[in-house]
Amino acid sequence: MTTPGAPTYRHVVDADTDRDVLAWLLEGDPAIRWQALRDLLDAPREVVAAERARVATEGWGARLLAAAGPDGQWAGGACFPAGFRWGEGEGQPWTATYPTLRLLGWLGVDPVSPRVRAVVDLVRANCRWEHDGQAFFDGEVEPCINGGVVAIGAYFGVPVDAIVERLLGEQLADGGWNCEAENGSIRSSFHTTIGVLEGLAAFEDATGGDEAVARACRRGEEYLLARRLFRRLTTGGVVDDDWLAFSFPPWWHYDALRGLDYFRSRGDEPDPRVAEALERVREKRQPDGRWLLENTHSGAVHFSLEEGDGRPSRWNTLRALRVLRWSGAQARWSGA
Repeated sequence: MTTPGAPTYRHVVDADTDRDVLAWLLEGDPAIRWQALRDLLDAPREVVAAERARVATEGWGARLLAAAGPDGQWAGGACFPAGFRWGEGEGQPWTATYPTLRLLGWLGVDPVSPRVRAVVDLVRANCRWEHDGQAFFDGEVEPCINGGVVAIGAYFGVPVDAIVERLLGEQLADGGWNCEAENGSIRSSFHTTIGVLEGLAAFEDATGGDEAVARACRRGEEYLLARRLFRRLTTGGVVDDDWLAFSFPPWWHYDALRGLDYFRSRGDEPDPRVAEALERVREKRQPDGRWLLENTHSGAVHFSLEEGDGRPSRWNTLRALRVLRWSGAQARWSGA
C-alpha cells in the first residue's frame, strides 16, 4: 500500500534493489512505516507524525492496546501472566504488562494518544510486581527489569527518578550491570547492560538527565565497545553465537544489531570498535536487499509480528538499514 500523504523517494545508489526494499517497508504496519519515513527517508516531520499517530489505531499497536484488561494490565500480571508457573508452556511468556509496554515503545506508539494515556494511567494505578507487590512504576529489584521500567516510564511520561538512582548505584566496576550481582557476580552482563542503557538513554532524552546519568551511560557504553559488541574481553572470542543472529522483539536478550541500534540512537559518530559488528550486519543482507528474521525467542506472544525465522523481516531490514546509514556505509535516501 502507499502511505497517504507520503512523498515519493528514490535511493542514490543501487536504485532498483533499494526502491523495492523501501516500497516493501512502506507496505508494512504503521510501526514500520513511520520509522522508515523518519530514519531512512528524512520525511517531513508532519508526514512522520501523521503516520506515527496510526500506530495506536491500526495494526499491531491497536491490537495490543485492545488486549489490555479493564484494569489496564495485560494477561493480569506485571512481568508474567496471572497464575503463571515456570515449566508450563514453552519458554517465557511475553504477554503480561511489562513486555507489552516495552513492545509498544519499540513500535513507537504515540505516548500522548488519549487511548495510550488511559491505559498507562490504569497501569500506574493497578499493576503490581510479582516480586513483592511494588507499584509498577516503582520498579522491582532486578536491574534488567528496572532498566526496562525506566525506558517505559520515560517514554510514556511517568516519573522514574528513584529507579534511575538505584540503577546508578548498581553499576559494576567494569561499567555494566548484571541481575546476578545480588548473588555475588562482579562481572556485567550484555543482556542486562543493554536494557539499562536503553532505559537511561530514554530518561536522558525525556528529562535532559544530568552528569551522573551521562557518566553512567558512557561507562556502560565503554563496557560494550571494549568488547566490540559481541566479543570476550579476555580472549577475543565470540561470547555467544546467538548474538550474531538478529531477532525482534529482542525482549531481554542482547544481540549485536540491538547494540548497534542503541549506539545509532545516541546520535554520536560511530566508534571504530563497532566496525566488525557492522560488517556482520552487512554480511547478512540477502541478494534481494532484505534481512531475515533469526533466533526468535520462545514463549507465548499476543500475535506474531512476522512470518518466522528464515523469512524476510521488515524489522531487521529497517534496523539494519538505519545502522548502516548511521555508519556511513549506506548511501542516504533523497527525495525524488
